[in-house]
Amino acid sequence: MHETQGMSEQTHAHQHQSHGDIIKRLKRAEGHLRSVVGMIERGRPCVDLAQQLHAVEKAVCQAKRTLIQDHIDHCLDHAVTAASERGDNTALDDFKLITKYL
Repeated sequence: MHETQGMSEQTHAHQHQSHGDIIKRLKRAEGHLRSVVGMIERGRPCVDLAQQLHAVEKAVCQAKRTLIQDHIDHCLDHAVTAASERGDNTALDDFKLITKYL
């Protein structure tokens, strides 16, 4: 429970313009995924299911890509500038960490 609260607090403290779009994409993907579950329960053909799951997967991947690109464009740029003034490598470590999700 505490972990979820921490994530929620961090989300409110760290907002970017792209987050609204990302939320919309993920909510659409969530609804689409529920639809796929219903298709499975109704016994739809596997080809139809695979096609719809592929669409959900692409939507989630695009949301992730947008989030990471936004992080690189805004957070990382700011962090690198601030870190270079302090002689800190935290921003570079952060970049290395987030790129593993690409």
